Amino acid sequence: MRKIFKSPVLQFFTTATLAGAATGSFGADTDLETQQRQTSENTMQQHPYVGMWVTDDGRVRHELLPNGRYDEARGNRESAYRGRYDVTGSHIEYRDDTGFTADGDFVDSNTLHHGGMVLRRR
Repeated sequence: MRKIFKSPVLQFFTTATLAGAATGSFGADTDLETQQRQTSENTMQQHPYVGMWVTDDGRVRHELLPNGRYDEARGNRESAYRGRYDVTGSHIEYRDDTGFTADGDFVDSNTLHHGGMVLRRR
């Protein structure tokens, strides 16, 4: 038995088989992650807060996109901040692309309190 296991041909096939198994499970994990992300994005598309939210003076504008991303404009500066958001119930968590985090609460279907500001649906 030992001589067979030490055979270079058998070692090659053993290595190839193990590599294929590892690659196959990696592909399955990637598919699962993709499916979970798509499910999350579909949930985001369905929540009632997607759309544009603006302060009364129009200075701050949050666009909550259906894919779970947001784009925030400040004054004349379009896309001042961009990132991902998650809504749980009436609470929103923001994480911009630089890693900064913030949150807010929807007090009703047309009013968002965020960072000391009041934004209204447009």
